[in-house]
Amino acid sequence: MTAIYRTPDDRFADLPGFPFAPHYHELSGGLRLHYLDEGPRDAPIVLMMHGEPSWCFLYRKMIPQVVAAGFRVLAPDLIGFGRSDKPTRKSAYSYGGHVAWMREWLEAVGAQGVLLACQDWGSLIGLRLVAAMPDRFAGVVLSNGGLPEGQEAPKAFAAWRTFARIAPVFPIGGLLQQATKTQLSEAEVAAYNAPFPTRASKAGARVFPELVPLGENVAVPDQRAAWKVLETFDKPFTCAFSDGDPITRGGDAPFLARVPGAKLGAHRTLKGGHFIQEDDPNGFVAAIFDTAKAAGIGIGPLG
Repeated sequence: MTAIYRTPDDRFADLPGFPFAPHYHELSGGLRLHYLDEGPRDAPIVLMMHGEPSWCFLYRKMIPQVVAAGFRVLAPDLIGFGRSDKPTRKSAYSYGGHVAWMREWLEAVGAQGVLLACQDWGSLIGLRLVAAMPDRFAGVVLSNGGLPEGQEAPKAFAAWRTFARIAPVFPIGGLLQQATKTQLSEAEVAAYNAPFPTRASKAGARVFPELVPLGENVAVPDQRAAWKVLETFDKPFTCAFSDGDPITRGGDAPFLARVPGAKLGAHRTLKGGHFIQEDDPNGFVAAIFDTAKAAGIGIGPLG
């Protein structure tokens, strides 16, 4: 049985700009999943999904704005990240396993009429949820992410994949800073490091690049099946990619061409690097509000 690491609560004390109360759901396999749940319980839901190697701390600048506009925000930590449990063996993680974990949680909280806001691995998993449960979603805002189906890995990503596999040191906070144009404070870098105090706690973060279905990968058939559903998804689908991310540059093109709902999207170019939640949170929030308006949910200050 795979050992599980659970980050001590005191690692999350007094994080900068992060006053949110933790919520937990125990998955059927016994893993504990952490999530934020902010705003009125009967309000329209915005689901904010983080990527690699971050956690829901990434959305701290956006959550208060979206809640103030009358929405409920759900922001989970993927298994292996943040306050969620962390299997310490890489073999415990798979793309399909992550989708199944998040689907189980989303069904357990009874989320309906959801607007997905996603980036990086948040989009790889989030878009698979949309494809698996399209009736639960009212729209999508996608930034700096995608749904690869076996294409050749870009050079920048191939280098990242190699680094994650062989680098003797894997400094989570430093990696966030490298992919962010905004200068993070020492406290913010420490907050990104907080969930991962041991080498074993970083197993999920280390293995994620290997799981991305670029090139030959066991997940490619599932990706192609998901794309078939997205090619019928006619609810508002917004692409809000940044102008300074070498890994996902041009990644909006397949969605604009293949997803019917893209015709209803509030597309825009955001300013910054890969982790746009740090660089242009206001632009990302504006894309959420405009997409919600197109979907006919919530009010939003732009309504």
